[in-house]
Amino acid sequence: MTLHDELRHVDDSSKPLSWNARLQVASEAAKALQHLHDGCQPPVVHQNFEPSVVLLNSTLVVHISECGLASLASKSVSQLSGHTLFHYEAPEVHESGSVSDRSDVYSFGVVMLELLTGRKPYDSSYPRAEQHLVRWATSQLYDIDAITKMVDPSIRGQCSDKALSRFADIISRCIQHEPEFRPPMSEVVQDLTRMVSNVSRASM
Repeated sequence: MTLHDELRHVDDSSKPLSWNARLQVASEAAKALQHLHDGCQPPVVHQNFEPSVVLLNSTLVVHISECGLASLASKSVSQLSGHTLFHYEAPEVHESGSVSDRSDVYSFGVVMLELLTGRKPYDSSYPRAEQHLVRWATSQLYDIDAITKMVDPSIRGQCSDKALSRFADIISRCIQHEPEFRPPMSEVVQDLTRMVSNVSRASM
């Protein structure tokens, strides 16, 4: 099963992922990307990160598929093998073909936004102003009232406003238009690990 399957409810018999499960998946996926960026020699940029490459087992252990698509030494998307999905691409990738670890960070932010809202990155069934998820959500990620309204209805009420605000803050940093303003995955991992720890302590 992939995260795409879970978010799109491919298996009608499965329940929607809970808030805690989404937080766990985000944390584990972030660690996997950090390993590519910091733990591989040479460092690797995934360059195709989206929900269908996030593999989940029954206990939500995360594995990332299609890894090793490009070395961070690569400078152009034209050098990459494989296929990238436009709506998960960082602006600099489809504007100039510039690839870096921070383009993965952007893609990860889009996936986090899907986890928060349950929406696809592009959905023509919504009003025109809401069809592009990142464009629609970006200006609202600092407003807790707006955040609570955009939350996936299936997890509404499962988490505190404080947790939602922290999650949204991570997203907003990851999807910054300029790559130099996005955090490294190591920072994202720290923030999400802290959130998971807070949930664990609260449940004890």
